[in-house]
Amino acid sequence: MAKRQKDVSVAMLDDLHTSGAGYDILRYISLPGILGTEASTLLYFMGKDLARKLKPESLHDVYYTFEKLGWGRLDYVKEKRKAFVFTLMSDAVVRRLNAPINTEFRLEAGFLAESIQMIKEQPCECKEEINNKIHQVVFTVFVTES
Repeated sequence: MAKRQKDVSVAMLDDLHTSGAGYDILRYISLPGILGTEASTLLYFMGKDLARKLKPESLHDVYYTFEKLGWGRLDYVKEKRKAFVFTLMSDAVVRRLNAPINTEFRLEAGFLAESIQMIKEQPCECKEEINNKIHQVVFTVFVTES
């Protein structure tokens, strides 16, 4: 039986290093095969769970985590009524969008939703939109409490 993983700090990411190809193969080929039609939903909740384990305390921690995990450069764009807008761009995002496999950003969306929820102390959910023309992902984090 596997040992239960303890919560870890964002700073722990400095001690890890990996190349992206193995990660991408697992994420975009193996996991969807195992998770089936629920892959997108489960990846979103995996992202939320990851945020609860890493416990980012600030937007800086969130940006740092995106960079360290190879997800790309996350930038805050603006705050709308009960929503926060972020963009994700990088060479890694361009490569993922141009890859000959189906890629998605649900894991990142879940991580971002839970991170903002923890930082702002308000329930949040996130949706992502891909702009293939400029190789950018736009995340909108909605505060779901009325």
